[in-house]
Amino acid sequence: TAPSFRLPARGGVLRLSGMKIGFIGCGKMGSALIQGVLAAKVSEPSDVVVFDRVAEPAEMLGTESGIRVAKNNREVVAASQVVLLCVKPEDALAALSGASQELKGKLLISIVAGITIDSLQEAAGAECRVVRVMPNTAALVQKGASAYATGQGVTENDVAVVEQIFTSVGRAFHVKEALLDAVTGLSGSGPAYVYLFIEALADGGVQMGLPRDLATKLAVQTVAGAAEMVSETMMHPALLREMVTSPGGTTIAGLAELERGGVRFAVMDAVRAATLRAREL
Repeated sequence: TAPSFRLPARGGVLRLSGMKIGFIGCGKMGSALIQGVLAAKVSEPSDVVVFDRVAEPAEMLGTESGIRVAKNNREVVAASQVVLLCVKPEDALAALSGASQELKGKLLISIVAGITIDSLQEAAGAECRVVRVMPNTAALVQKGASAYATGQGVTENDVAVVEQIFTSVGRAFHVKEALLDAVTGLSGSGPAYVYLFIEALADGGVQMGLPRDLATKLAVQTVAGAAEMVSETMMHPALLREMVTSPGGTTIAGLAELERGGVRFAVMDAVRAATLRAREL
């Protein structure tokens, strides 16, 4: 049966203490989610159980955080009301089909790239409720951008649980499954595009005489501050750009070179290429 957690009143906080959460796989993203869940007190350590085929990281996480380390996937599922699947794509369906009996009536949240809700549902069984999520690596520093799609039978409470888990490591957005490939191309692969821009921005500073360490720090803070300005003001990026672009000034000179180099088109094309590759996979 579905977890019997009450939704909060408008503006309230969903309390999920006592909810048993299991993690199949605890690589970088799985570990980030576990740490986020614990830090946000979505669940207490005693309510979290994990299994990973590589024993050492799971045991280390168990020692550091106090969560329970299971002996296999079936033990994780049997002990949990909500199960997060955080394994490699080639291992995902086998992990589920081996625990399909224990998944009956439970919520399965998959962060596995490229495995559709229909495929997950078939492996987990018809009585399992399935949500598919595409997070990104910024979840490791609680600044993640996640998008999720829901399968048949997923309840309002299930959605609230997903929101609570993934907002503990950033922000979460509900989308149709057909859009998850585009999400992969934008926010899933997007951090790499931003890292490349930060590197190039710092290189430009070095070219013009700044020490490498200072140039990197300035580039990082500039990108972080610009992103925060968009987030806090909710103004269109074009308007914020105009605010710092004086006629005949330094900024318009730099922007003209970016436009000459086709930066805008290159970024758009990067999202397109990554989206198409996600569809292939």
